[in-house]
Amino acid sequence: MLPNPFLDPTLVHGDLYRTGDRLAERTRALRDAKVAGRDATAVITDLLAQRTSPDAMVLDIGCGRGTTTLRIAARLRPRRLVAVDASVALLDIVRTRLAEAGGNGSVVAADFHRLPMPDAVADAAVAAFCLYHSTTPAAVIAEIARCLRPGGSAVLATKSLDSYAELDQLPQLAGIDRDATRRPSLYESFHSANLLDIAGTHLTVLDVLHEDHVFEFADVAHLARYLATTPKYRLDPDCLPDNLAAILRQRLPAPPYLARSTVSYALAERP
Repeated sequence: MLPNPFLDPTLVHGDLYRTGDRLAERTRALRDAKVAGRDATAVITDLLAQRTSPDAMVLDIGCGRGTTTLRIAARLRPRRLVAVDASVALLDIVRTRLAEAGGNGSVVAADFHRLPMPDAVADAAVAAFCLYHSTTPAAVIAEIARCLRPGGSAVLATKSLDSYAELDQLPQLAGIDRDATRRPSLYESFHSANLLDIAGTHLTVLDVLHEDHVFEFADVAHLARYLATTPKYRLDPDCLPDNLAAILRQRLPAPPYLARSTVSYALAERP
């Protein structure tokens, strides 16, 4: 089995999130390519709003660059909002974005397997697109449950195992990663098909939503922005987006290049 970079602590705490640049560029490339599918932060906030009052204390676990944190702060205006991530660099970005937006929130650097929070402190928690970084996601669910008060709500979000799989053929066809189609899904640890079972180990799942997203990369430059920043592929260090685009232009069939992903959400509560 080829290694999964999302489950490699050296990469997760190193090159992948040492700065926010790589994550930001990958996110922008996907956002610019999306042609179908609701905004995930809006769905998460809508689910949270069903069961969260303005005087709530909310945790955003694995907050990344803080896009969901900002949406929660603006929409729900909770009494207290704490963004948690293992990357200090990403938390610096969240802190700056919150300050610029006038949002009320604080940041905490922590491993989500060991949250530095008292028992039953939070009214609600979000863990969006992060639990697939754990080889034991049920242990993270246990920590989330521990931090929630009885009856407190959790919104979990992840993607399907086959997300963006259509693109795997392109690096292989272009000869820049001949093992591309053999590499494991980045989401193999926590994905659409096992979301319900894993969430249910420590939480009561109230609802699960699955939504199809479609992406269209209209030219090789756009495709190169995504391929160069996704950790799934093993590319030569010289394969910067401009160089990569030139290679792809010579070796791939004409665009567009389509990809799909199922985005899944669970609304749950602590028993």
